[in-house]
Amino acid sequence: MIEVQNINEEPLPTTSDDLFKVLKSLDIHYKLYEHEPVFTVAESEALDRDIEGTPCRNLFVRDKKKRSFLIVVANETAVDLKKTQDLLECGRLSFGSAERLWQMLGIRPGSVNPFTVLNDAEHKVQVVLDGVIMRSSLMNVHPMDNAMTISLAPEDLMRFLEHSGHEPIVLDF
Repeated sequence: MIEVQNINEEPLPTTSDDLFKVLKSLDIHYKLYEHEPVFTVAESEALDRDIEGTPCRNLFVRDKKKRSFLIVVANETAVDLKKTQDLLECGRLSFGSAERLWQMLGIRPGSVNPFTVLNDAEHKVQVVLDGVIMRSSLMNVHPMDNAMTISLAPEDLMRFLEHSGHEPIVLDF
């Protein structure tokens, strides 16, 4: 487990370059876009218009039994945590703290992405994918850095998740 000191000063355990090497080794094709850092969906709206594909956002939540979930949804998908906990058949969901996010996925708020499961060697985080993005031809996510976006096919994300040992749940929210 990654020790928490000052998460804003700690180097990322997996950098974008590290991720790109993994994607290359898996023969996963993507298109890279570099831009000003964005921290919220609202900040990324103008950027999203210029990038082909479904823009995604990520929610890091946990239930009262301390089970953690990384929910990856299309920006347009409304997520009701109460309904989501019923879909996942888990306890009451709440957002995970920045410290827990760092400990479990080795990433800071604003840069969360599905590739962070590379840092979850113990497989303590369940990945949940939105059916909307899985039916898209391309999806857009940050590659460990919120000053970059990559577009890739959802089936390539599934191949990556399989490589990481994380079997995702696909839900229609």
